[in-house]
Amino acid sequence: MIESQKPTVYVIAGPNGAGKTTFAQEYLLKHANCDEFVNADLIAAGLSPYKPESQSVAAGRLMLDRIDELTSAKQIFAFETTLAGRGHVKRLRRMRNKQGYRIVVFFIWLPSVEQAVARVAARVREGGHAIPEPTIRRRYRLGIQNFGQLYAPFVDHWLVYDGSSRPAVIVVEQNDATNTVFDDDRYEFILQRTPELLP
Repeated sequence: MIESQKPTVYVIAGPNGAGKTTFAQEYLLKHANCDEFVNADLIAAGLSPYKPESQSVAAGRLMLDRIDELTSAKQIFAFETTLAGRGHVKRLRRMRNKQGYRIVVFFIWLPSVEQAVARVAARVREGGHAIPEPTIRRRYRLGIQNFGQLYAPFVDHWLVYDGSSRPAVIVVEQNDATNTVFDDDRYEFILQRTPELLP
């Protein structure tokens, strides 16, 4: 279990199709004592159950508003992101510096963008929400780069899981500058496939 005296924000990150929402639902309440999960996809589905992608902008705004509310109240919470954008960097730094938050990032990794595309296509066949393939491809590359270059260097604790397995398997973590590798073979595979992921 991840415990801290400070309020904690859990960032569930990774490419589209990696299984972030499933991971959050299985992990957060059971292991992190976190029952507040802010997810733009779930918000969009609430706004428009039959066409959630039509509400993505509104859902994104509502997600950021909810994050601000929870941060002001110094609540423990989690949110989901691909890390393809840079907007959360300032937000997380501000949360740590002004509200004293501890920042924990779970990165659910996939070995290829093709697997991300296939996972999203399978989700759509099962009634889930669609994401355009060019968007999946762009987010895959940028999310991996941004994790390694922007997020991992400043957060308090990060963990990388291999999302190609179900359930996802922990591979490596860094907690307050101490690195622990849990699976040498998977770790080497991640370094071969996406060396830019790890700082």
